[in-house]
Amino acid sequence: MPHLSRLPRSQAPAWERKRKVPKRELGNQGKLTAHRILALVLAAGLLAAIPPGRLFAQGPIQLHDVTGQTGITFVHTDGGSGMRYIMEAMSAGVATFDYDGDGLIDVYFLNGAPLKGTKVDGPPPKNALYRNLGSFRFEDVTDKAGVGDTGHGLGVAVADYDNDGYPDIYVSNFGPNVLYRNQGDGTFREVTRAAGVDRGNKVGAGVCFLDVDGDGHLDLYVGNYVKFSYETHVLHWLQGQPVYPSPLDHTPDLGNLFRNHGDGTFRDHGDGTFRDVSRESGIGLHAGTGMGVVSADYDNDGDVDIYVGNDVMANFLFQNDGSGRFEDVGVPSGVAYDVMGSPQGSMGTDFGDYDNDGWLDLVVTAYGNEMPALYHNLGNGLFEDVARETGVGAPTFPHVKWGDGWVDFDNDGLRDLYIACGDLDDNVHLRKDTTAYRLPNILLRNMGNGRFVDVSRQSGDGMAVRASSRGVAFDDLDNDGDVDVVVLNSRDKPTILRNMLYEGGSKNHWLQVRLRGVKTNRDSVGARVRVVAGDLVQIDEVHSGRGYQSHWGSRLHFGLGSRDRIDRVEVRWIGGGTDVVEDVKVDQLLTVTEGRSPATPRR
Repeated sequence: MPHLSRLPRSQAPAWERKRKVPKRELGNQGKLTAHRILALVLAAGLLAAIPPGRLFAQGPIQLHDVTGQTGITFVHTDGGSGMRYIMEAMSAGVATFDYDGDGLIDVYFLNGAPLKGTKVDGPPPKNALYRNLGSFRFEDVTDKAGVGDTGHGLGVAVADYDNDGYPDIYVSNFGPNVLYRNQGDGTFREVTRAAGVDRGNKVGAGVCFLDVDGDGHLDLYVGNYVKFSYETHVLHWLQGQPVYPSPLDHTPDLGNLFRNHGDGTFRDHGDGTFRDVSRESGIGLHAGTGMGVVSADYDNDGDVDIYVGNDVMANFLFQNDGSGRFEDVGVPSGVAYDVMGSPQGSMGTDFGDYDNDGWLDLVVTAYGNEMPALYHNLGNGLFEDVARETGVGAPTFPHVKWGDGWVDFDNDGLRDLYIACGDLDDNVHLRKDTTAYRLPNILLRNMGNGRFVDVSRQSGDGMAVRASSRGVAFDDLDNDGDVDVVVLNSRDKPTILRNMLYEGGSKNHWLQVRLRGVKTNRDSVGARVRVVAGDLVQIDEVHSGRGYQSHWGSRLHFGLGSRDRIDRVEVRWIGGGTDVVEDVKVDQLLTVTEGRSPATPRR
C-alpha cells in the first residue's frame, strides 16, 4: 500500500482537481453556504483518498511539543483593552538566529505594548531573547543583552548590517521602531535614531535587510500597515458580537527603503549611517496595507527584488533594476491577486523552490474562507497561482492563516509547507462553526509530483497544539540535522516543536550551508546556493526577514534523501562572483567564505 504522500498522479485525491469556486452565499447563518459546501466537498475528497486504517497513522514527519522542558516562560500579550484596535491581532513575529556566535540558534520573541485603555499591573510587557544552552534548554538573557523593547512589536529582521561579524536586530512596532546593534560581547546597543532608521510613528509590518545595489552593505526595507489614530478608530459589530475592523477602514501607508551609507560610523545628531531613499527608489510611490515581506531574486537576474503581501489589496512585487531602483510588477507578473483575480487578506510570505526546477516559487497565506496563494514561478517574470491543483488550498481554506515557510522536514529533498492558523476574534465561535480562535497548525507534505498532502494528524503531538498562532520560525535548534519549529502564539506561551526525524530512525542525509561574505555583506544576504547531489539539484537563498513578519534560516538547509555524496556546492554572491566546492561530504554544516573555496567543513 503506497504512503499517502507518495500516491501516483492517477490516484491523486479528487479535491486536487480544478473547480470553479462559488462566490455567492446560498443562505444565512446556520444554513449551507457555498463556502461550506466547498469545504465539505474538499474534505470528503481528502478522506476518500486515505487508505483504510491510515487516517491517523504515524507519518515520517514527527514534530514533538517540547515547550515545557525548554525553560522558556515568555507569554505574549496583544495589549488589548477590549476596544479591538486593528494592530492587536497583527502582533507579532519571532526571530531565530545565533546572536553570540556559539553555534546554537537562539530565539527572540516580540511582545505587544499596552494600548489605550489597557491597565497593566507590574512591569510593562517586553520582547524577550532566549539563549540556546543546548538539548532544547534556553536561558532568558533579555535584560543582560539589553533587547527588552517595550514597544508594540509587529515585525522583526536580523542581519549584520555593519559587517562587524555580529548579527543585529531591527524591530518594527506600532510606534517608533528599534535597531539594536550587536556589541559582540553578548550585549546590544539601541542605535535607531543615530543610524537614521526610526521612520516615525507608524503601524509596522514585515521588514527585511537586503543589498539593493550590490555594494556589499545591507540596506533596509520597512513595511507599514495602515495609518491609524485612536480618534478615528471605530469598534465594529457583526451578528451582535464585537469584531476587529478591516484594513480598508483605514488609509494604506507607504513603506520605507533606507540606503546603507556603509561607513560604519554613528553620530549623536544627523542622519547616521542610513538615508531614506523611499521615493527616489520607487518604493515610496506605492501605498499599501503591508503584512509579510520577503526579498529574493525571483527572476534570476542576479539582484534582489522585494515582495510585499498587502491585506485586502493588490500585493506588490518590486522588481530591482540592479541599481536599487524598483518598479511594481505585481499585476503583470501574476502575484498581485489570486487565481480568481481577487485581492486577498495576504499575511505570510516565503520564497522557495518546491519543485526543484531552479526558480523560486512564492507562497502567501490568506484570511479565512480564502485559499492561500501558491505562485508557481514559470520563468520570464511570470507566475501562476496553483494552490487548488497542488492541494495546498483545501486543508487551509476555512481558517485565518499567518506564518508560513518552505521547510524539508523529512530531508527527502522536497520542501514541505508549514502554515500557522488562528482567528483574529476570540468570539468567532459564536458566529461560525467552521473555524475557531485557537486552532492546530497545518503541515503539508511535498509529494514530489507537484502536489501536497495534509499530514498534520499523522505528524506528532506538536501538530495537535491549539493556539492562535502568528509568526513562525524554522531552524535546527539542536544541531542534529533536521529543522525544528518555533511558533509565537497570540495571548499565550509559544510552542517549541522538536523534529524527531533521526530519533525515529531515518537514514536520510542532509547538508547545512553557512556563508561568510568578504567583499559582499558578511551575512551573505541575497546569496544563492546550488547543491548538486546526483540526480537531485536544489537552490536556496539567504533571506533576512520572511514569513509572517519573522526571521529565520540564516543557515541554509538541504535534505538529500538517500544520496550519500554531494557533487558540488555552488555559491553565487550578491553583486557578483561565484565559489564552487566539489566532492562535499553529507551530514555536516559547511562554511563557505567568499573567494576562499574550497571551504573547510565544520561540524
